[in-house]
Amino acid sequence: MGSSRKRLLRLLVPATTVATAAVVGTVLNPALPANAASHHDGGRARSVIFINGDGMSAAHREAARLHLAGLNGQLAMDKLPVSGQLSTSPHDPKTAVTDSAAAATAWATGTKTYNGAISVDPKGKPLPILGKQAKAAGKSTGLVTTAQVTDASPAAWFSHTADRAAQDEIARQYLEVSKPDVILGGGEDWWLPAGTPGAFPDKPAEDPDEASKGTKGNLIKQAKREGYQYVSSAKELARAKPGKLLGLFSNEEMFQQRPEGQGDVYSPAVDLATMTKKALDTLSTNKKGFFLFVEEEGVDEFAHENNGTRVLQAMASLEKAVKVAKAYVAAHPDTLLVITGDHDCGGLTVEDPSDTEDESGSDLSAEDGPFKIHGSNLTFTMDWTTTGHTGVDVPVTAEGPLSTLFTGKHPNTYVHTVLSKVLTSRR
Repeated sequence: MGSSRKRLLRLLVPATTVATAAVVGTVLNPALPANAASHHDGGRARSVIFINGDGMSAAHREAARLHLAGLNGQLAMDKLPVSGQLSTSPHDPKTAVTDSAAAATAWATGTKTYNGAISVDPKGKPLPILGKQAKAAGKSTGLVTTAQVTDASPAAWFSHTADRAAQDEIARQYLEVSKPDVILGGGEDWWLPAGTPGAFPDKPAEDPDEASKGTKGNLIKQAKREGYQYVSSAKELARAKPGKLLGLFSNEEMFQQRPEGQGDVYSPAVDLATMTKKALDTLSTNKKGFFLFVEEEGVDEFAHENNGTRVLQAMASLEKAVKVAKAYVAAHPDTLLVITGDHDCGGLTVEDPSDTEDESGSDLSAEDGPFKIHGSNLTFTMDWTTTGHTGVDVPVTAEGPLSTLFTGKHPNTYVHTVLSKVLTSRR
C-alpha cells in the first residue's frame, strides 16, 4: 500500500468503523450565542439552502475535482469559504454505521436514532422537525431530489415514521401535515394506488419492478385539490406558475442504479440544477425567507454498485446544482448555504493507475477507470472497499450568515443546532 509507486495523487479514506454509537441528543454540540442568527459572518440569516450529496465523502469530492476541474482546479462546492467535518454515527443497537434515514433525522431534529427511522427517537416517538418548524415561523419550504421525493433524506425534514419504507405515508404527511411549498423529484409510484399508473407507465422495460404501489388513495389528485400545480416533464416544469408546486419525473429514482454495463443509466428527465433553480424562484418570493433541501441521490446509489462512471456523472450533476445555489447566495447574502453528505458509501479510494495490485477485492469491489484528469494527460482510478456505507467523517462546506460555525469537527446533529437558529426565528 505504501510503495514508492504511489503518487501524491492518491487519496485514502479508510473505511474504519467509528467507536460506539453516539448518545442520543446534541450534548456534544457547542452552544451557539443567543444572537447567532445575526452572526458576524454575513449579517442576519433569513433563508437556508441545504445540499446533500447522498453517500458523498471526501474521496467522492476529490475524484470529481480531478475529473471536472483538474489538478489545480476547485469544485464550486469546495470554493465555499468555510469548511469542517461531520461525524455520522447513529444511535442504533446493531451498528455504528448510519443509513440515510438516521443521518437525515440527526440533521432535521438534532437527535440521533436508529437506522430506518424517519424523525422518530429510538423509542419511536415523533420528534420536532425543522421543515415543519420553518413553516410555522412563516417561511416557505421545499425539497428537490433525484431520488423519490419520499425517500429517507428529504422525508426526515417533513415527516415522521418508524420505517423509512412507508413512502406513501410520507407523501400523505407532506400534503396533510408539513405542507412543503415545492416538492420536486422522482417517485410517482408512491403517490398513486396500485393498478393506477400516472404519467409514467407501470412495469417499464428498463425496470419491470416499478409500478404504482400507494395505499393512501390518489395523492396526486389530493395535491391538486390542495392547491398544488402538478407537473411531470421538463416542459411542464418550465411553464409552471408561481405557487405551490409538485413535480414527479419518474416512477422511482430518476436513474437506473446498476453495475456498469448492466442497464445503468444516469439521465434524469429534469436535471437537478433545473429543479433547484425552479424551487429557488418559487420559494424566494416569501419575504420571511425559506428552507430548501436539495439532494443528489445518484452518488450513493451508484457507489452501492461501485459504478465509478455513473458516480462521476452524479457528482457533475450535483456540482451544477451547487453553482445555481451559489449564484442565488451571491445575489441574496442573507442566505446560508451548506453542502455536505449524509455518510460515505463504497469506502472509495482515489489511486494512481500504476498501482496494479487491487488489494480490496474483485468483481464489484475492483478498481474503476482509469478516468481522465481534466486538462492533463494524467489519469486516476477509483478503488472500492465495500458496496455498503462506512463510518468515516464527511466534509461540510458553507457560506453566508452563520457559516463560520461549521469550522471544526462536529457530530451530524450540529447541523440542526445551526439551522434551527435561522429556521425557527419569526423575525
